[in-house]
Amino acid sequence: MTTDLNQFPQLDKTKFEQRGIQLEIGVPVTCAVSIGNYIAAGFGDGTIRIFSSGEKHKTLKAHKGVILCMAKDGDNILTGGDDGYFLKISLNGEINEVTNFGSRWVDHVAAHNGNLVCSSGKVVYYWDKNKKEPKSLNHDSTIGGLAFDAKGRRLAVSRYGGVTVWKKDYSNKWKSTKLDWKGSHNKVSFSPDGKYLVTSMQENVLRCWRLKDKLDFAMSGYGSKVKSFAFIDDTSYLATSGAIDAICWPFDGEGPMGRTPICVPYVGNNQVTFIERFPDEKAIFAGLSDGSVFLSQIENENNTIIIRSFTGSEVSAIVMTDDKSSIFIGDMSGNTLWTSIWDQ
Repeated sequence: MTTDLNQFPQLDKTKFEQRGIQLEIGVPVTCAVSIGNYIAAGFGDGTIRIFSSGEKHKTLKAHKGVILCMAKDGDNILTGGDDGYFLKISLNGEINEVTNFGSRWVDHVAAHNGNLVCSSGKVVYYWDKNKKEPKSLNHDSTIGGLAFDAKGRRLAVSRYGGVTVWKKDYSNKWKSTKLDWKGSHNKVSFSPDGKYLVTSMQENVLRCWRLKDKLDFAMSGYGSKVKSFAFIDDTSYLATSGAIDAICWPFDGEGPMGRTPICVPYVGNNQVTFIERFPDEKAIFAGLSDGSVFLSQIENENNTIIIRSFTGSEVSAIVMTDDKSSIFIGDMSGNTLWTSIWDQ
């Protein structure tokens, strides 16, 4: 006797998976951003998929190779790829080329209030929204990450040996400050209040600078490389991947120096590979190396719910819509989930 398993398709699925849309794309999800109530996700085959509640998702062929990075600029999507293209893409699918570097990859992109930035190799290119030609900002080593502060006045560029912070004065002249620490620095982010600057490193450690006095310190003890981190509830905590727990460093008051982080535990020994904040709450989504995703309150580890069950592939993207109604999840095998957060 044989059993038709399609009669029982939801027995091992969460309620979020049961009511959501799941796709098996077959290539890695490399990046994703929210634009209003839309989510745009980039894939390893150069395609972008745009999701919105109540609509069938759109698929665009944007790059000839891997989409390496993504950011939003108003209602547009910015992408960089290993085909050398820096693109601006509208939600209705119109693709515009910002520039083309030929064989040189576009490693990182960022934007603030219409001003666009990308990096290729050792150079950062800045497009003022009122000018056609970019300003080149040169560095001594390959760029590891880009980030604007909340006001768009400062641009942090991570690199080998530390971070260069660029600031444009009122006469439109660029000035730079170097924050040095040996080693290769990757993802970089200002704290929402602008008081701290954090980088992940090639080693299993985070580096942080308190900007008012340039005091630097390490956040260490990780079992693997920290691939993802996010500031929570303004600047109360910095939640990080890189361990079997989500490690949440306190950033209120005088910051994390000399203080013990909160460790949000999960079942088993799978590493946390991706962190996303739940806006306006002291809560996080944590994606694990087995593909499962959890939603947890930082200060109440017993209040944890599972959003997605395991897929066997590490989570590489989690992002919520701006109205907090829906969530997109993707992993390195191209398994995706698009679902509503709240019960109907």
